[in-house]
Amino acid sequence: MIDQPLSATAREIPTSERVLQVLACIARHGRAISAKDLATQTQLPLSTIYRHLAPLKKWGWVQEHAHSGCYEPGPLAVQLAWGFDQHSYLMEKAHAEIAQLVAKSGESVGLMVYLNGQVICLAMQDSVQALRCSFAKGRANSSVRGASAKALLAYLPEHLRQDLLAQQTDNAGLNTQELLQQLELIRQQRYAVSENEIDHGIWGVSAPVFSANARLEASLSLMAPASRAQPRQQELIQMTLAAADRLSQQLSFQE
Repeated sequence: MIDQPLSATAREIPTSERVLQVLACIARHGRAISAKDLATQTQLPLSTIYRHLAPLKKWGWVQEHAHSGCYEPGPLAVQLAWGFDQHSYLMEKAHAEIAQLVAKSGESVGLMVYLNGQVICLAMQDSVQALRCSFAKGRANSSVRGASAKALLAYLPEHLRQDLLAQQTDNAGLNTQELLQQLELIRQQRYAVSENEIDHGIWGVSAPVFSANARLEASLSLMAPASRAQPRQQELIQMTLAAADRLSQQLSFQE
């Protein structure tokens, strides 16, 4: 999960969008969630939560857990996810680059995107060598920690980057000035590296992926045990950079 909730308060979200706020909260929670917890996280009255859950259940976007009575993504959410995975041009092109990078490097590779204060893993392919890390398809992670997050954060619009940093001021151990310096270096070298920031003993490198007009789309991330990555860091960095550049070229050509 992300370091701290970054969703807007109920007062900031238009009434017409609050049902989407409830759906997004269920989607990012990672497990079944109670109506009471939904009310707490969205800052909406419990009666409003139930009112929004009714049509979401009717349409199959959410369902009640078989035993707990809590709420979880429903069948229509699965259908939508399948459609995205099968028909998104980004995913179509990324799958090939991810597979090639995994085969060439022997390490695990993922595709990350920034969305509403979170870094979400769209795809993850593990290498034949076991790797235990926090990244898995559909899971959300920190928007300010780790190579994947920083490779995205460095290229977000300035106002959005400042808002994210402002919301993280209470995050213990976060040195904002140091992070800003890191982001400037990332923009200069076009990749980010990290070690032990998300998972202990894991080294990672991430490069941004762009479409036409330099529009940020995602970050391509390679992860490996630090002990295994140490002697070949530059090689893994160059592999990841090259794969991200090829993917960017394909996305730019499409448009």
